[in-house]
Amino acid sequence: MSVLRRKTTSTSAGPVLRARVDRKTKNLTRRLEAGDVAVINHADIDRVAAEALVACQPVAVLNAAASTSGRYPNQGPSIITDAGITLIDNLGTEIMALKEFASITLDGARVCTPSGTLIAEGVLQTKETIERNLEQARAGLSTQIEAFAANTMEYLRRERDLLLDGVGVPAVKTRFQDRHALIVVRGYHYKEDLQSLKPYIREYRPLLIGVDGGADAILDEGYTPDMIIGDMDSVTDRALTCGAEIVVHAYRDGRAPGTVRLDDKGIDYVLFPATGTSEDVAMLMADELGAKIIVALGTHATLVEFLDKGRAGMASTFLTRLRVGSKLVDAKGVSQLYQPRISTRQAGLFVLVGIVAILTALAVTPAGQALFGVVGIYLSNFVDFLRTLIGLAPSVP
Repeated sequence: MSVLRRKTTSTSAGPVLRARVDRKTKNLTRRLEAGDVAVINHADIDRVAAEALVACQPVAVLNAAASTSGRYPNQGPSIITDAGITLIDNLGTEIMALKEFASITLDGARVCTPSGTLIAEGVLQTKETIERNLEQARAGLSTQIEAFAANTMEYLRRERDLLLDGVGVPAVKTRFQDRHALIVVRGYHYKEDLQSLKPYIREYRPLLIGVDGGADAILDEGYTPDMIIGDMDSVTDRALTCGAEIVVHAYRDGRAPGTVRLDDKGIDYVLFPATGTSEDVAMLMADELGAKIIVALGTHATLVEFLDKGRAGMASTFLTRLRVGSKLVDAKGVSQLYQPRISTRQAGLFVLVGIVAILTALAVTPAGQALFGVVGIYLSNFVDFLRTLIGLAPSVP
C-alpha cells in the first residue's frame, strides 16, 4: 500500500514530520491525516486498530507501549509494517508528552526534535522482530486460555440471571418479535461485509442495530439504523440524531458516562446496565425480545479475535454466543450462502415483457400481420355470437 507523504522540510536526521497524539487509538484515527505520525499508547495493537491506522496513511506509528506484549499473537503490528508504515515500539510514556502538531524527526528507532535533541528511543519493528515476538506470544497462549476459563466462571456468576433468563433486558419501542436483526459492529472487514449484504437487506428488511460506531457504518451505506446500542463513546452526532432508538450500555451499578452527552443534546434513551461488551448486550437483547435470526457483522468469533478485545471481555463474548447460538449467523456466512430470490411480481413482469416483445416482432412481419388478421376475424365472430346469446344485434362491420 502506498503511503501519501506530507510535504516536509528536512534536517540531517531526516524529514520534519507532524505528530498527532492520543492515548486512545480510535480517537486518534478520527483526526489522523496522511503523512502524519501517529503517537499512541496501545499495548498489543489489535487488528481493528491497525486497520484503522493504516487507512489514515500515516508515515509512522510511535507506540509508548509494546505492540506485542507476549500475551497472545496479535496481528496488528504485521498489518502496519506490511503497509509500509514505520512502527517504533516501547518508547515509554515520555513520548506521550509530545504536543499535538509537534515537529519531530525519526532516526532509526530514535525520535528527536528538528534540532536533533533526543525525545525518546524505542525498538524499530521489522518483519523479523515481529515474527520473533509472535513466536514468544504463541508459547504463552495457554496462560491466556486458563485465565479465560476463570474469567468465564466469574462472568457467569455475575450475569447468570441475564444470560439464562433474560432478567434485566429493558423495555424498548423497537419490535423484534419474529424479525431478522442485523447487528453491525465496526470490527473486522465491516465495510466489505456490509456491502455484500445489500441484497439480503433489500429483501428481508432486517432491523438494523448499530453498536456505537457501527451506526455510522450503517448510515454510510445509505441506510438508517433502527437502534443504536453502546456506551456512546465512538458514535457521531449524525447517528445519534438520525431517529434511531438509543440504548445506553451502562455499568452494572447503573453508571453511564455516555448519558451526559445525550442529556446535553436532549436525546431520549433507555439504560441497559450489564457487564460484558456492547455487542454482547445487543445480541442478548435481540434474542430475549424475540428476534427470529441474529446476523452479526464485524463481531468477534475466533480465539484471537476474543483476545483482541482483552481478557476482561472474552468471557461475555463466549457465553453470549452460547446463549444465542441457535439464532446467530455470521455476516460472512450470509453473504456466501444467500442468493436473492425472484419475487412473483418480478417473474410476472419478466413474462409480460416477453409477451410484448413477441407480439411486437410478429406485428412487423407479413406472416404476423396475416395471423393477427385471422385472429381478429375469429374474435369478431365470437363477439357477435355472445351478442346474439344476450339478445343484442350483431355488430355492424
